[in-house]
Amino acid sequence: MVHSRLYSAILQDHFRQHRQMALVSGPRQVGKTTVCRELGSVYLNWDSSDDRRLILSGPNRIAEKARLDRLNETRPLIVFDELHKYAKWKALLKGMFDVYGERCQIAVTGSAKIEILRRGSDSLMGRYFRYRMHPFSVAECLHTDVSDELLRAPQAIAEDDWSALWTHGGFPEPFLKRDPRFTRRWQTLRTEQLTQGDLRELTVLQNLGAMETLTLLLQERSGQQLVYSSLARDIGVAVDTVRHWIDLLQRLHFGFLLRPYFNNVRKALRKEPKWFLRDWSQVSDTGAKAETFIACHLLKAVEGWTDLGLGQFELRYVRDKLQREVDFLIVRDRKPWCLVEAKSSDTHLSDSLPYFQRETGAKHALQVVLDLPFVAKSCFEQTEPIIVPARTFLSQLV
Repeated sequence: MVHSRLYSAILQDHFRQHRQMALVSGPRQVGKTTVCRELGSVYLNWDSSDDRRLILSGPNRIAEKARLDRLNETRPLIVFDELHKYAKWKALLKGMFDVYGERCQIAVTGSAKIEILRRGSDSLMGRYFRYRMHPFSVAECLHTDVSDELLRAPQAIAEDDWSALWTHGGFPEPFLKRDPRFTRRWQTLRTEQLTQGDLRELTVLQNLGAMETLTLLLQERSGQQLVYSSLARDIGVAVDTVRHWIDLLQRLHFGFLLRPYFNNVRKALRKEPKWFLRDWSQVSDTGAKAETFIACHLLKAVEGWTDLGLGQFELRYVRDKLQREVDFLIVRDRKPWCLVEAKSSDTHLSDSLPYFQRETGAKHALQVVLDLPFVAKSCFEQTEPIIVPARTFLSQLV
């Protein structure tokens, strides 16, 4: 089975419109290398000894490899993969872009470390646009073109694709292969690579066993608020150590944290984050899996909309000290825009939706239910709290 990727169209659109480099980040095995290699004229991987020698020889030799001294009908695309492992990668890219940026296009792919280093003093400012790559989603199974509109018209996903997303997750290999035995082996290897490989590249781990225990606990607690002191007691390390490890796991895209929204909400919680796995197929509890499934789709949407210049979007949740809660709040240009309550099968409208819509002033309040059949009508046509099928709602996103 073959599915084209939305991100191929996004990068093609980027290079048609912009001279800046494309900085493509995302989880390991999400498809960054595959997409960029398909588009690139010259592919250079730091992990290849031959490519590494060429990279170390500097921009002029790379330009020779790309034949930038010739008249070309189009600007060749040079793809740098795993370049962040080179200590002077920023200086190399700056020199390459400043000297040859008018004659070539440049894409840089990476996972955790490239994002971490990007947060520091940025000598590349103004020379790149970022694109955060995510696994397959409902909308990406339906659309792989770039739209200037925030929301898509609702469209029914094929039942086979819906079932594969739910069962195998959205990472390309297990999603496309759709083999339960392969998926389980793939998940095991991915977790081992995370704990025994990727983490060691970022930090010195003196207690690998405790870190592995933490990843197991976090798999069981997707969709829950994190209590760092409780986790620290469970695995026998200091609270600050747990905070540091969770931050590393988040940067490695093992999972992500959602912070509470508290502006204009009476008695709102302000500190406790919620934790979600990036791979919802590893969540065993049906209710938690449904919430994680929708959380990952919403994160892809808010990051995609932001990266495409459609606005500044954030994903939060709302909860007050009286235990009232709505699972998600999309903040658009610093203003609450859409409340989303995730349910696997419950069709009784949550009392918290109308309450928090009044508190936040959000335009939309939707209860998204997984087992409802598709309805060919936009979820965003009305502003009153409403129950909507997940198949409809998720098809309108990214």
